[in-house]
Amino acid sequence: MSEGRKSLQEAFQHTEYPLTGHGKRNVQVLKDALDGYDGAAASDVYGTGAIIENFQTKLADYLGKPSAVFFPSGTMAQQIALRIWCDERQLLKVAYHPLCHLEIHEEDGLKELHHIEPVLLADKERIIRLEDVRELKEEVACLLLELPQREIGGQLPDFAELEAISTYCREKGIKLHLDGARLYECLPYYQKTAAEVCALFDSVYVSFYKGIGGVAGAILAGDEDFTKHSKVWKRRHGGDLISLYPYIISADQGFEERLPRMEQYYRDAVELAALYNACPDITTKPEVPVTNMFHVHAALPKEKLEDVLLSFYEETGIGLTGNVRPTGETSCYYEVSIGDAYGRVSKEKLREAFQALQDKMQPRLL
Repeated sequence: MSEGRKSLQEAFQHTEYPLTGHGKRNVQVLKDALDGYDGAAASDVYGTGAIIENFQTKLADYLGKPSAVFFPSGTMAQQIALRIWCDERQLLKVAYHPLCHLEIHEEDGLKELHHIEPVLLADKERIIRLEDVRELKEEVACLLLELPQREIGGQLPDFAELEAISTYCREKGIKLHLDGARLYECLPYYQKTAAEVCALFDSVYVSFYKGIGGVAGAILAGDEDFTKHSKVWKRRHGGDLISLYPYIISADQGFEERLPRMEQYYRDAVELAALYNACPDITTKPEVPVTNMFHVHAALPKEKLEDVLLSFYEETGIGLTGNVRPTGETSCYYEVSIGDAYGRVSKEKLREAFQALQDKMQPRLL
């Protein structure tokens, strides 16, 4: 099993035309970002200085919040946000989706470090709805919503539903926090500005290494009192590094370069999903993407799909994924996230490649 995964990853990395992301993550990302800077420019020092303060102000304005703080990681930022809201309410309970990042990827950090108890809302296969929030059986200090919901293919609630959830939470005194790691990618579908979306939330986290393509880092935004407390917790978590400028400079470059491309990434995802859905035994979730990401599901055992992909990579030079995950004995899936790389492949080559994929999948129906 592990050898199969490794060979697929290696094959994907050596394809001439990978379709996902922005390209290889290497030190060139930082070298390019630093290229336009004067080497004598002063760095930030423990959260102060022009580089960090100007960027924080820029993101606060973009998100429509009074204040923002730069963090080295989103994991740190979100745990701190929830701790602040729990302390304010003197209630160590928060609600979020069963597949929330805090629940499945952080080794129970929220529980072990902050003793905060999560209340899981909704079924794993769908997004949180207003009815789920209304039917909460326990009192919580905060509700976290992830836009889009990554682990179920990047699904999004309708904007009207978001507004209704926000109104209900404010009526009930429940703080609403946005896990906006991929917020930028939601905006073309919603046809809203970031500030319009964030106005529904009391606090907001955004990432800079995903769709933006920076080295690392995150912003936590909210009112002045909230961010003041977040800086104290940032120091307690060890996140108040003497300098964060490599992260900030690369984040700023990616923000400027890639934010205008989010509409194109979204359109490309819709186009690519249609090509996948024309293949036998393959479906996408959602069928029509609502952001630049979606999941590809195959009615094949993981090992058999890997064999198909290895042959496909060798014949076409196009890479689809390096990581396939099983969902059952005869089914599997992988994630697709569109960035700059997709636009480097001609439409003709894409059509030819997916015709080849259809041909490779067809005999398995016999």
